Amino acid sequence: MKKSFCTLFISLLSVAVTAQDIFSKAANVNSFALTNPVIYADKSENALVHLSAELLKKDIKAVTGLSAEIVSSIPEKASTLIILGTVEKSSVLKSLEAKKIVSYSGIRGQWEAYRFQTLSNPLKGISQAIVIAGSDRRGLAFGIFEFSKQLGVSPWYWWADVPVEKKNTVFIKKNLSITDAPKVKYRGIFINDEAPALSNWTKEKNGGFNHKLYEKVFELILRLKGNYIWPAMWGNAFYDDDPRNIEMANTYGIVIGTSHHEPLMRAHDEWRRYGTGKWNYDSNEVKLKEFWRGGMRRANNDKIVTVGMRGDGDEPMSRQTATALLERIVKDQREIIAEVTKKPASETPQLWALYKEVQDYYDKGMRVPDDVTLLLCDDNWGNIRRLPNPKEAPRKGGYGIYYHFDYVGGPRNYKWVNTNPLPRIWEQMNLAWQYNAREIWIVNVGDIKPMEYPISFFLDFAWNPEKIKANDLEAYSIQWARAQFGNEYANEIADIISKYGKYNSRRKPELLEANTFSFNYNEWETVVNEYKTLLQKAEAIHNKIAADKRDAFFQLVLHPVKACSNLYDMYYHVALNQKAYAQKYAAANQYADKVKVLYEKDSLITLEYHQLNNGKWNHMMSQTHIGYTYWQQPNRQRMPMVRYVPADSIKPEPAVTKTIATRSVVPSGTKGNVFYEDAQSGVSISADHYTTLNHSKDIKWTVIPDLGRTGGAITVTPVTASSLQPGSGTPYVTYDMYTSSKGSFTINAYFSPTLNLQNTENGLSYAISVDDEAPQIISINKEDKNTGTGIWNKWVSENIIIKSSKHTISKAGKHTIKYWMVDPAIVLQKIVVDFGNNLPSYLGPAETIHQPSKK
Repeated sequence: MKKSFCTLFISLLSVAVTAQDIFSKAANVNSFALTNPVIYADKSENALVHLSAELLKKDIKAVTGLSAEIVSSIPEKASTLIILGTVEKSSVLKSLEAKKIVSYSGIRGQWEAYRFQTLSNPLKGISQAIVIAGSDRRGLAFGIFEFSKQLGVSPWYWWADVPVEKKNTVFIKKNLSITDAPKVKYRGIFINDEAPALSNWTKEKNGGFNHKLYEKVFELILRLKGNYIWPAMWGNAFYDDDPRNIEMANTYGIVIGTSHHEPLMRAHDEWRRYGTGKWNYDSNEVKLKEFWRGGMRRANNDKIVTVGMRGDGDEPMSRQTATALLERIVKDQREIIAEVTKKPASETPQLWALYKEVQDYYDKGMRVPDDVTLLLCDDNWGNIRRLPNPKEAPRKGGYGIYYHFDYVGGPRNYKWVNTNPLPRIWEQMNLAWQYNAREIWIVNVGDIKPMEYPISFFLDFAWNPEKIKANDLEAYSIQWARAQFGNEYANEIADIISKYGKYNSRRKPELLEANTFSFNYNEWETVVNEYKTLLQKAEAIHNKIAADKRDAFFQLVLHPVKACSNLYDMYYHVALNQKAYAQKYAAANQYADKVKVLYEKDSLITLEYHQLNNGKWNHMMSQTHIGYTYWQQPNRQRMPMVRYVPADSIKPEPAVTKTIATRSVVPSGTKGNVFYEDAQSGVSISADHYTTLNHSKDIKWTVIPDLGRTGGAITVTPVTASSLQPGSGTPYVTYDMYTSSKGSFTINAYFSPTLNLQNTENGLSYAISVDDEAPQIISINKEDKNTGTGIWNKWVSENIIIKSSKHTISKAGKHTIKYWMVDPAIVLQKIVVDFGNNLPSYLGPAETIHQPSKK
């Protein structure tokens, strides 16, 4: 009974996160079978329309075995006619609309909209018609690929070897009408930091970053309903490396941009190839203008032009750089745009990326013309640095977001595996949406693989951020797993991919060390066993899943779990070796030997990946991840140092004595979430396990499930709410606890590392109190005066901000912690009460929640 209820609950949630169902599970009076399909498209249509028709034909063949004929005139007779067209070019769509059989008033003139309809006997000799109409060429393509996805062709069919599920017959719903369009205008990915993995792979498989590679990339983007790319730029130049790259972009209708430090459609590496003099506008204006003019002349495609300037090689500009100079650079660049395009610069989409120090120029008053999109950025670690002030007048060019799943830079590179849990992506990009940063969403995805799962989510969320709420994320994960692997293990796979993202986000694998976790609270053993448990589940499914799904399963599920479980185990044994060696125990030598085995196993796991599918993905997991000594990756991996105790120095280990922890008493019959005090852990509370939520008229508390290093989290909605002072009518959350201690104590509040989004003097604040004391107002982030250095390094390395407050109680027993909203956008993960006996640890003590006895 319990399982069926859960299944029903998930199916109800799925309505919120997927498009309306096109297919029926079985034949009935309200459906028809897809038989002898014929695909129609006008000859006059754009190349993308015809390309999409060919891909649709391929998809139908892959799933059903049916060979669809593509025609440019309506056949005299057809069981199923699939009519593809754009509303402005398709003569058949115009004819159907003139006869009032269909209407396209709802999508005509819209950006990338589509309407999917099924019609019975719409034309003489046509039994059933599937009509996919686009407001433009990409809108049509998105309608087609929604059909293909629901048919059973994963967008990752090639990039992750996801097989299609063969079906003898598919049934399509009659009288169906679906209209859809994206909410974020430009939605894309940035291929970056692409050496050594993607670069060596594409060199071996395609001969370089050429049209053969980009054909596969562009198809993937379209199938994910994206439309935009910043191409690979580490020693690469999209326009210059292969003239057919731009032809491929035009065919697939992909909008081309360049990264935040590559103005006017020029790749940075082209300055090395063709530039003359210094990358300095003061001293080399003429040559730089000539260089940029050449970039604009050849970019005869859909594009967003980056304006502005950073230092050579993505470095900051000089300390002497003046705002006036940067404004002059933008003015001159726009004159080049107007000169080359022979139309006002405002008619060519442009962006100015407020990346790193460029945001400081903006904060100090630098401005660009109103039609230029301001591309706001995260801190390279998934925390958005600035958002528009909701009270400011809207800009014509609007705002966008540049986000990261991968990064090269301080405090340390992270490039190896996915470390981006969906709840955090959702929370940050929901802020972007709610604060009206809606023109461009682009994410740095590194090598594309192994970021398949978060890429899917990022682009799905960008399509319609209003459709996926915080409590839909579990359903999204299950649906994604189902789309790749079918129904049988979807729930279990969703749990695995969600957990490994959560575990990896606690600390990026590249930052792991022997001293990351503590032996206190058995923390090291706990995190290692969590990964081992996850690995056992993943391996069990891998052994049972259909053979044709195993390559995809290894890439998307098993590899990151297997590789990271091994990595955790290795560093754990390094820590054990260090501890035992310090005491000269014989076990130190066993631990040292184990480290060697696990270090070698890391390479074998990589080799296993590279041998998949006859070596299809060779090089893709060759990113170094062990042996860092500073922010930059090591050229070669190096095993962590271990030490052996000589035989003549070994000391006997004493017998282990276990201490029995004492805890405060919670009265019997207590209901709801309450917490007890542990003698060594204090009181530890997961933020989502509140006792009461106290809303105001306009502000509500929202749980974000699974957002946190150890549990879930809470925040307020709307996230654009005005700041409040704690008091009567202010939203607050209570947590009841029973203590055996009294006197002074500390409350450590654990927050997601949200930054000072509005650049206020005191940053973002919360308030906290115990019982009836006056609330203390505390800022979580005002210390961060220069993101990229100082305290920020600690926040992002540990993926947490911990703020402390002092309190006093006069007696033991029941007490109530009150957590008050002061500013929106703050995400509370955990509360830890310390009476002075708590032990140091990375994650904090395990939750001390009272579990009533069951009778």
